[in-house]
Amino acid sequence: MSRNGQQLPPGWAETTLAEIVEPRSGKANPQDTPDEQFIGMEQVEAHTMRLLGTVSCGSMKSTANVFSPSDVLYGRLRSYLNKVYQPDFAGLCSGEFIVLPETSAVLGRFLKYRLNAGDFVSFASHINAGDRPRVDFDQIKVFTIRLPPRPEQQRIADALDELLSDLDAGVLALERVREKLKLYRASVLKAAVEGSLTAEWRAQHPHTEPAAELLKRILDERRRRWEEEQLAKFREKGKEPPTNWKAKYKEPVTPDTVDLSLLPKGWCWATLDQISSLVTSGSRGWKEYYTQDGAIFIRSQDIRTDQLKLDTAAHVSPPDKTEGARTKVCRGDLLVTITGANVAKATAVKVELPEAYVSQHVGLIRLVSPELGKFVHVYTVSPSGGRKRLLASAYGAGKPGLNLDNLRELPIPLPPVDESEAVVEAVEDQLSVIEHLEADFDAKLNSARALRQAILSHAFTGQLVPQDPNDEPASELLKRIAAEREARAREASDAKLAGKPADSARAGRRGHAKSKTQGNN
Repeated sequence: MSRNGQQLPPGWAETTLAEIVEPRSGKANPQDTPDEQFIGMEQVEAHTMRLLGTVSCGSMKSTANVFSPSDVLYGRLRSYLNKVYQPDFAGLCSGEFIVLPETSAVLGRFLKYRLNAGDFVSFASHINAGDRPRVDFDQIKVFTIRLPPRPEQQRIADALDELLSDLDAGVLALERVREKLKLYRASVLKAAVEGSLTAEWRAQHPHTEPAAELLKRILDERRRRWEEEQLAKFREKGKEPPTNWKAKYKEPVTPDTVDLSLLPKGWCWATLDQISSLVTSGSRGWKEYYTQDGAIFIRSQDIRTDQLKLDTAAHVSPPDKTEGARTKVCRGDLLVTITGANVAKATAVKVELPEAYVSQHVGLIRLVSPELGKFVHVYTVSPSGGRKRLLASAYGAGKPGLNLDNLRELPIPLPPVDESEAVVEAVEDQLSVIEHLEADFDAKLNSARALRQAILSHAFTGQLVPQDPNDEPASELLKRIAAEREARAREASDAKLAGKPADSARAGRRGHAKSKTQGNN
């Protein structure tokens, strides 16, 4: 009977991680063996136990952990990432791995799957908190494990190898198709902003008003709005406009067409500044105005996959009317992230929002003609169009950023207004199919992950393979490993009394040398 009252399968024993395995303590300087393979945390894929590659030890400087073939490497940094790997070669690895050798009690292939199971991941993930939580062996060694007889461990590992390899192959196939969908999405956006997506539409509508005429009207309207704003300010102050006040109008930035590509007939290049009446961002210091249920406060993390996601948005009470009026978000606005790892992500505000404002990390662009908003968004998120240009303009290492001039100077390929609507309609049709397929793939991937954990759960409750009454019970394994530990402890104690190094330490060094030889064969 187990500690939680559940019946143990015949021959199984309940134990802890500490009772069946001890971490390997060997350390080494990578520079001493520059040609040996080194495994870093980034080289083990999360959740899948797949090795993405290795680097040479000669490229590393910090002291590393030693591992031998069949050892299990357990990633102790951000344990929720579930990074577990069992190499078939000797080498060195990051100190962020706990190295667990195979023992007389537990087979390495069994142990790697056990540490990969959801219940252990949940246990380890809830030990520590913070941005970079780490666990050590003393924290995870208390985890309760149901230990099968060693022959059954072998049968379980064999069954898991077969079942999970088939499942993982299916997952890889889905992931490959999903990557192809990303490429297809990029090609659709590229065709849209270059005009090839609507080439047939243009042939059917040869007399459409050219974009140059549209741009002229936009520029006239842009200036008219500026003049209205200035007159309103004069009226507020009870003053008459001074002579030549209209001369203070700042003409928008025009595009430098030298390096710009040729556009389809009827299209023209403009800048975001030319077609916008406002290009701004939020001010610093809004954090002190956070509230529980005030206005929506849009931050860079609220723009995900180029869509506005307000499920975790903050809320604020605007500090004053001026700031509120300047950074208030309206339907038809374009929002672009301008700082951080999320830089150059963009979203079009397609619906009327409740009261909402932007943070200092989000650029707010208000177009003179809101009907162009969806097309400008398509261009801004295109990997070969606006996204590429904005990323090229970003400055700063580690935390790249864009300034408002980078936004204003962004060249926009402007189609006739009717064609812009045709472009958006064609893009939305194509992307809706892609999004449907992606949702289907995500559902299948989630099902595969759930099936993987269900298989592991069956394995570690004795339901995956049959028990054999002829197997030596796991309780005998535990007695044997306990006896081995006692013998090592006595040996170390005797060596200490005699003033000599423990044989176990020398054996550890010999074991590493032997494993290196095996790994090179």
